[in-house]
Amino acid sequence: MKTRAIVLFSGGQDSTTCLAWALDRYEHVETVGFDYGQRHSVELECRVKVLRQLREQFPAWRAKLGDDHMLDLSILGQISDTALTKSKAIEFASDGLPNTFVPGRNLLFFTLAGALAYRRGLQVLVGGMCETDYSGYPDCRDSTLKALQVALALGMDQPLVIETPLMWIDKADTWRMADRLGGETLVDLIRTETHTCYVGNRTAQHDWGYGCGECPACELRQKGFESFQQAVV
Repeated sequence: MKTRAIVLFSGGQDSTTCLAWALDRYEHVETVGFDYGQRHSVELECRVKVLRQLREQFPAWRAKLGDDHMLDLSILGQISDTALTKSKAIEFASDGLPNTFVPGRNLLFFTLAGALAYRRGLQVLVGGMCETDYSGYPDCRDSTLKALQVALALGMDQPLVIETPLMWIDKADTWRMADRLGGETLVDLIRTETHTCYVGNRTAQHDWGYGCGECPACELRQKGFESFQQAVV
């Protein structure tokens, strides 16, 4: 029985919801973040605040929440020419893929998390990838991550499992999942402390959280929150 997990934790809505999901499910949960030269590096500050608030506001989870790891992946930013790693306008290519796509990002994230899990005796890797409400990133697809799970398990010679609890739900259901797991306290924590905006706007506060309100990440988060709120009412 798998009882020890590590969550790819950015400090955003999706990864915070996944962290709550893991804390509700496993006996011991660690977190890992990546500094890859992201334009919205403010998320790295948010993740520290979110972890602190989770420990303070959820006593049952406090004992389960283990070490947090921060890895320097600046090389990814150096080889990327994207709107997520450079100050450039967010645009869509002819194939519909936005220039916020950072090639290889999730592949590297899971590979490094797998190496860390091997050393720490962790059996499950949890990520907030989604194929329902997402920007079309090929490394968020279920088929990509299933293939990666096989490769990691073979390469580590360990039965590592990749869990993606948000894969088949939309943003409204992501808010609902947070509500089921931690009630209004967790929803408010996600709304006020997490960061999703691609351009790193942390000055404009909306009902659904901070952000520019215009980038694809903000649009998805806003639309999901409004749908969630309508269902609550």
